[in-house]
Formats: sequence, structure tokens, C-alpha cells
Amino acid sequence: MHNSLPMRSHCLLPLFFFLVFAGNPAISWSQVEAAPDRQEGEGPFSQLIIRGVTLINGNGAPPRGPYDLVIEDNRIAEIRLVGNPGVPIDSSRRPRLRPGGRELDCEGMYLLPGFVDLHGHIGGEAQGVSAEYVFKLWMAHGVTTIREPACGNGLDWVLEHKQRSQRNEITAPRIQAYAVFGQGSDAPITTAEQARAWVRQNAQRGADGIKFFGAPPEIMSAALDENRKLGLRSACHHAQMDVARWNVLHSARAGLTSMEHWYGLPEALFTDRTVQDYPLDYNYQNEQDRFAEAGRLWKQAAKPYSEHWNRVMDELLALDFTLDPTFNIYEASRDLHRARRAEWHETYTMPSLWRFYLPSRESHGSYWHFWGTEQEVAWKENYRLWMTFVNEYKNRGGRVTTGSDSGFIFQLYGFAYVRELELLREAGFHPLEVIRSATLYGAEALGMDDRIGTIEVGKLADLVVVEENPLQNLKVLYGTGAIKLNDDDEVIRVGGVKYTIKDGIVFDARQLLADVAAMVAEAKKREGFTLTQPGINSEEK
Repeated sequence: MHNSLPMRSHCLLPLFFFLVFAGNPAISWSQVEAAPDRQEGEGPFSQLIIRGVTLINGNGAPPRGPYDLVIEDNRIAEIRLVGNPGVPIDSSRRPRLRPGGRELDCEGMYLLPGFVDLHGHIGGEAQGVSAEYVFKLWMAHGVTTIREPACGNGLDWVLEHKQRSQRNEITAPRIQAYAVFGQGSDAPITTAEQARAWVRQNAQRGADGIKFFGAPPEIMSAALDENRKLGLRSACHHAQMDVARWNVLHSARAGLTSMEHWYGLPEALFTDRTVQDYPLDYNYQNEQDRFAEAGRLWKQAAKPYSEHWNRVMDELLALDFTLDPTFNIYEASRDLHRARRAEWHETYTMPSLWRFYLPSRESHGSYWHFWGTEQEVAWKENYRLWMTFVNEYKNRGGRVTTGSDSGFIFQLYGFAYVRELELLREAGFHPLEVIRSATLYGAEALGMDDRIGTIEVGKLADLVVVEENPLQNLKVLYGTGAIKLNDDDEVIRVGGVKYTIKDGIVFDARQLLADVAAMVAEAKKREGFTLTQPGINSEEK
């Protein structure tokens, strides 16, 4: 006997299919609630001095300090070394605060460049969350720049929020808008010339780039060529509908600048087959089929460090290709219980988002139809092989970035970004390499490294201040912090970002989290919602 789950209030077509078939005029695009005018943050100030920090830069350099950092308006004006660890700072060495300025006493704390999330969807109607909710979770975790790889709320909506963020009219990261190929087209794109025309129109509308899911080779080739001529960047989730004839190598050769997730890479590494070893009763529309079999795909690729494996890697390196693995978004596939019961869900996950995560044949990424030990064991091996490629790519000088793809598969905005950092560490990255992927490499992938990504004089004042050393324990970056036993034998919480600074405006990260917690509590009260075990008790009262 089993307990049935509550019926969903309406049928949700998976967001993935909205994206893949964006050129179909029969599909409408819906928007989440727009971000309200900014009420948070102090500044920008004519002068802001951050005093006494240890600098962890995004360029791979080891920590050094104490420093005083001087910001004028929204730019870094001076970075002054003011002493040595364990020695009182000589006040005569410190920059002086001018009248009307502001200073932050951050002695003993750590300063990092603002984080870049290269795969940040700004919610969605199916998830039922507002832009304010998403933005505040990102900002509370130090994310000051995101790439929106779909513009699922519509390109014009995303561009409006991009401009409002640039003017600091809303509490939000900087936004780079990558429209899905074909989005807004009156009819499906079926010719190379139509593809080129759409790319030109996309650029004219103000998009920063394109997100592809794959297409026939002649269309992909034409679109990427035109996009490259216009100087725009691109990303691709190589979906299985086209990957057999167009994998990552084809895209990189044609001018794609980054790949998302890992689809298309194992296919480029095949040596004894040309298509994935699908079971003969497989149906792509059944997402348990899709994700269960995806967990067996890396074992079908060439072995690590073999001749073909090395050849594919070397060609991608020569093309200056970026890998944006988004390890975290698939982690529930190898440990569903861990992802479901992450401690932040109770306080920070909206009821509507929780319902979207639950097993469903309709919601994208809710593929827990009967997920078990066999699927998780396969995915653990999948991760081992995938991480081996990504780590070695980094070791040979390749660019690996951090993207979260939150809002699906039990991964929550902001929190999932920190988990991505931990998974890069698991893959073999030194913590300094992790921070570089989160900052400088993300900025390079966006073509923004002249403005963000490292802490340098002249760059924008996008910064993260943390009380604990994140190199020793990346968990201190979570909004919930890390558990620690203190000298008095008490269990305490430490960490969480203290300040997120964007454009010289100082945001209290903990207050942003408190705002989100209040939104969630109000929604639960309004809906009579209790977070419980699916199939054991009702998800709603």
C-alpha cells in the first residue's frame, strides 16, 4: 500500500522544452514577478575604506595582508599593505578617510572578488519565485555577476533588469543576457540564412550572447559563425536531440565559447560507437529514463588519459574553450537524500519551489519516479570520470568556471553556488583554483575581466567580505555557515558572507538572507504549508 502525493495545481510543461522549442510560436513565455526598487545597501560613497583585510585574489595568488582597500564611488582606487600578521597596524601607514567617506573595520576578515555565476536562471513561472527572492539569495552568497543562459522571462524583461542593476536601482547582481537560439522567432528556424538573420536581430536587441541546445549542423554552423563575426559569446547545452551529429568538438570548432554541463563531451570521446547505448525501451520524454541513462554515459567514453581522450582535450584547449560543468545541479542523482534534506530548505526554499522539485512526469528535473541505489551508484562513477576530465583540463591550462543552474533538482539559488565550489574542490582543484574559477575565469568567459574578476586598482568595486578563511573550509560561504565546536565545548555556527559589495554599495548579506526567510515564512503561513516527507505525509496542509 502507498500514500499518494497531492495533485499539482496545474500542468507544468518542463522549462527545458520551452527552451528547446523557443522558436515555436505556439509556445508563450511567462515572466516572474519583477524586482522592486532597491531598499537595501549603503552607498556608493565618495570614499569607502575597507580596513585590515587579508586579500584572497582571484588570480591564484596566495592570501596576503593586512590591507586597506580604498574605493572611490564604484572603483577601486588604492590597495595598500598596512602591516604584517600578528603585529599591531601602524596607523601612520593607513590611508586617511576624507570627510563624507565611510570605513568598514574588517580587521582579521577576508576579502575576495565578487563571485560570478555563469549559469544563473532568474527563476521561472513553474518555480513560482520572484526576482527579488532569487537576487537576494545570490547576493547573500557573494554572487555579484550572473549570466542568464536562457532569458526564460523574455529577453526584454532580462535586459530591463540588467539595466536597472547597472544603475543600482534594484538589489541584484550584474546580469549578462544570453537568449535561447530561436527565442522570439515567429516560426521555427529551418535554414542557415534564417539562423544568421536571427543572430543579427538578437544582437540588435541588446543580448550579450546566445544559449544553444543544438540544431541541425548547417544551422548551428551558420548561427555560431554569425555570432562570432558580431563579437558575441555563446553557450550550449548539447541536448540529446542533436548531439549524435553535433557534439562539443563541432561546436568549439564552429566558434562556441563555452559548454554547459557535460552533454556532448562524452559523445566527442566515443571510440567504439557513435550514439549513446540507449536501452531499446528508452523514451527521452520520460525524464527518469533520460537522467538514469545519462549517469551511465561517461563509462562509454574513451578512458582517461588514453590517446583519443588526450586528443579531444588538446583540441579544446587550443580553441581556448570554456567548460562550465555545473556539477552541483546533478548531485541529487548520486545522493538524492542529501540534496532533498539540505538544511537550508526549511528556512529558505519557497513552498512553490519545493513542490516543483517533487517527483513529477511534467516538471523538468523532477525525475524521481523510482530513484534508487543502482542509479546513484552509476552516477557516482559518472562523476568520477567527469571530474577527472575537468580537473585535468584545468591542470593543462584550460578555463573552468562556476555555474549553478539553480531552481531545479533540489538546488537552491546561492546555496547551490557554494556547493559548486565544494565540488570543484572534490574534483581536485586547490581552494585557490576554486576561487579563481569563481572570479577571474568567470569574468574572462564573459569578456568582463577588464572590469571584474580580480581586486585591482581601476576595477569595479565588486567584493565579498567573510569573517572566516574560506580556503580552510568553503562551507563558511554558505548562508547557514559551518558547524564548529568552540574552545568552551559549545557547538556554534560560524561563517556566512558578512558583506557583499557591488559597485561600492555595501550590502549586509545576513540581512538579505533574513529578508528571504521572511518571504518564505509568509508564503508558508499564507498557504498552510509544512515541509514533510513525500509519500509519507502530505506536502501541504
